[in-house]
Amino acid sequence: MWRSPLGVRDSSKFIATSGDSTSTWLDLYEGGWQTVLPAGGYPSNYKGADLGLHAEVNTIPWDCIILEDTVLKVAVKFSVRTYRTPFFFEKTLTLLNGSPFLQIDEVLVNEGEEVLDYIWGEHIALGTPFLSTDCVIDLPGGEILNHPEVDWHPNNRLQAGLRTKWPYTKDKHGEEIDLSKIPHKDLRIYDQSYILDMPEGWYAVTNQKLGIGWAVSYSTDVFKYLWYWQSLGGGFGYPFYGRTYNVGLEPFTGYTNQGLEEALKSGTASSIQPGERIETSLKAIAYKGTERVTKVSSDGTVFR
Repeated sequence: MWRSPLGVRDSSKFIATSGDSTSTWLDLYEGGWQTVLPAGGYPSNYKGADLGLHAEVNTIPWDCIILEDTVLKVAVKFSVRTYRTPFFFEKTLTLLNGSPFLQIDEVLVNEGEEVLDYIWGEHIALGTPFLSTDCVIDLPGGEILNHPEVDWHPNNRLQAGLRTKWPYTKDKHGEEIDLSKIPHKDLRIYDQSYILDMPEGWYAVTNQKLGIGWAVSYSTDVFKYLWYWQSLGGGFGYPFYGRTYNVGLEPFTGYTNQGLEEALKSGTASSIQPGERIETSLKAIAYKGTERVTKVSSDGTVFR
């Protein structure tokens, strides 16, 4: 996992100097893996609730119960209720002795008495020393959609709104780019793409020099899209100032990262009925080898 140069900060010892909802989140972004719910991406307003960047479960305390703690199995259940929306969310992490994967079982419940729209994602970021130009990304296929805003960042290189088949896309000058290969930090790139219409829910990142890899398996019934954040040395200005070299490969229920309001306009937001319960599972898998991955099964097996 990637650790931000900001480190892990204690919010109880920090007084923000502005009320900007994007900065409030970024001031305390430590990297790693966060669940994003009920609004992925930039701030939006929904049913009168002001929802900030990646609102809201990853910025409030969770309850925790140790279900099992033995040499054979460790299982921990985390749960949280949102403040501005009536969601209950539960996540159980399980690790078995000798297993190459972490099992993640998740439950989302609408405790309100009206239909609610939402974006739900797993904000997973990978960085150094694992991430390097020796890494390759494998997916089961799909269509790349580059972020639709033109020149949305000073260092973005990809042609806005272009749709192509994985792994090839084009830059602003029409040159072909292979998104499965990680470029060097010296290129100073900062981009965002979305992978649509994936036939299966998995991805794998292999460091072919180190001979190790990271894979995630998930259900496309829930997570229909994969966000691909490319923060490869080009994150100039606040909050990173050029110090970051990481990618985010993030299963999401909707797109783009422009917030819940925009997802509603594009028709990619999900909805949940009053009292409805949605369950899903993911696996985070470590593996060895240098060959490219052809498949990751739902039981955590990595195939070459």
